[in-house]
Amino acid sequence: MSDTKKVLVAEDSSVIINLTKNVLMFENFQITAVKNGKQVLDKLQKEDFDLILMDINMPVMNGIECTKAIRALKDSEKAKIPIVAITGNYQNFTMDEFKQAGLDDYLQKPLDYDLLLSTVKKHMPQS
Repeated sequence: MSDTKKVLVAEDSSVIINLTKNVLMFENFQITAVKNGKQVLDKLQKEDFDLILMDINMPVMNGIECTKAIRALKDSEKAKIPIVAITGNYQNFTMDEFKQAGLDDYLQKPLDYDLLLSTVKKHMPQS
């Protein structure tokens, strides 16, 4: 029996969601996609995930606010989930600012899908 890893993709672009799903599902990851940070928090209350890919610029609740909310969760397992930022304007933030918000890494748009896959694998908890 395979231990399928679950990735939550928080991204308001359907194109990026679909491309990311195709890349990660090819590697047997189970993908759930949402469109904003509030939906991330709602999903986390109901399900467990191994990693979150978090767009920084989303409506309702952006990726930085959402990451801070996740890091503050009472459930210590969920509060420690690896979170990788996806951003098109990473120049607006330093890596220190990403780290202070609780992000583990970041990927720049347009996404390099080989880098996406290696970054996901790098942060995926080993079973």
